[in-house]
This record gives sequence, C-alpha cells and structure tokens, in this order.
Amino acid sequence: MLKFLSKVRIEFNALDPRIASCMEFLAQCNARKAKESNPACQVQVKRRTDDQPPQITVTFVNGAEEVFDATSTPAQTIRTMILDKGHYLETEQMFREAGEKWPVVIPEEELRQPAPGTKIIGLKIDLTVKGYLFEKVLEFVLCLVLAMLSPRKAEEKKM
Repeated sequence: MLKFLSKVRIEFNALDPRIASCMEFLAQCNARKAKESNPACQVQVKRRTDDQPPQITVTFVNGAEEVFDATSTPAQTIRTMILDKGHYLETEQMFREAGEKWPVVIPEEELRQPAPGTKIIGLKIDLTVKGYLFEKVLEFVLCLVLAMLSPRKAEEKKM
C-alpha cells in the first residue's frame, strides 16, 4: 500500500471514541511489509486536542492528495481505495512510458466484437408437447451439449 504513497498524515484526538479507523490504518502503515514496500514514505501522526473528526490524508507519489474522513470510512476501505488508485496510476505511467495516449479510448465498434478465440453458440430447443415443458429432458440435452463442448464441464454439471 505504501509503495504508491509519498506521505501519510493521520490526525486524531486520543480521547475521541471514533479513532478506531485511524489506529488500524496506522498499524497497517507501521507493518514491516508496508514499510519495506516504500521506506521513503513519511508516516506522520498528529494528536489533536480539539473536537475535529479524525482524518487520514495521503499523498500519492505523483503529488495527488486525498483526505479520508476516518469516522465513517473503515481502514480496510481506505486501504482498498489507495491500492485501486495506485494501480491506476501505475498503469497510466506504463502507458505514458511506452509512448501511448492516456487514457486509452476503445472505439465503440471494437467493444462489440467477440474476443479472439471464442465462439458464439446459438441453441434453441423447443421441448413443449401439448403445453408441457419437459425439464428433465432439457437438463439432459444441456448435459449433452456441455459434453460436446467439454467433457469435464459435463461432469461438473451432473453433480
């Protein structure tokens, strides 16, 4: 998590009952694995004496800053948000280093194309006789179709 950050600032009043998220996040920042991922990341703790709500401010390696309200946001959610944005920034950097435009814009017609190596199978079965649908027959036919596509998938379907 710290690999994407240059600075973390955790602010809270020690007497405030809403500091659980701050304390958990601080513990995550101080974990050996987190520190090893980015030893240069500064982790600052500011103990307040006023009634301001606890907050966590993170600065990403690209200089972007985000402030989290630690009273309503669990530490795990903050961590997930940091990782998501960090991976986004990492992807952006890889594209820019490769000389590609960012963000990548995929043309609408390419979005509608099937993926290479896949087949689209159309299957229409009418199993109604005198208004009754034979579900067991349908299940058997589906098992046969699966067996034709992949013998292993047919065994999984039977179970």
